[in-house]
Amino acid sequence: MIALIVIIVIVAVIGFVVMGGYNKLVALNQRADQSFADIDVQLKQRNDLIPNLVETVKGYASHEAGTLAAVTQARAAAAGASTVNEKVQADNMLTGALGKLFAVAEAYPDLKANTNFLELQRELSDIENKLAAARRFFNNAVAEFNAVRAQFPTVLFAGLFGFGSDKPFFAVDAADRAAMTAAPPSVKF
Repeated sequence: MIALIVIIVIVAVIGFVVMGGYNKLVALNQRADQSFADIDVQLKQRNDLIPNLVETVKGYASHEAGTLAAVTQARAAAAGASTVNEKVQADNMLTGALGKLFAVAEAYPDLKANTNFLELQRELSDIENKLAAARRFFNNAVAEFNAVRAQFPTVLFAGLFGFGSDKPFFAVDAADRAAMTAAPPSVKF
């Protein structure tokens, strides 16, 4: 009789451990998904702002068609990205294209003084700051999920419940990191 009670207690304890670990994984997974959705919101706001920025620059720098086309293509790629890795690549490409656009804008004093351009630039800067914060929050949520998923005893049953692999971080890859540390683009006329 005592052996049966001990077995029941052991099974109950294991059940509570598994249930607690599962609930923790579900909550952390939901937090990571929510924080990725926050990044999506900021990326959409930035993508909605870019056509206005391109049109404003186009009025002053119409012969910079290559730069404007690169920004437009990068925006389209960013809008079509769906996975974390695709969004990271598209975001890095768009950030680089916007950097070139602002480098071109530096050569046009009238454009730099244009109130519409200044307002769009301010809005873009604000969105970039919010986007950086959203990325940090997402990466923190992913790190916490990945840590709990890999800890004992959760690691024993995480795969059984569909949590078998780490979530990817929203990070700059090696090629993009090298490009960011390279010399800035030169603008010559």
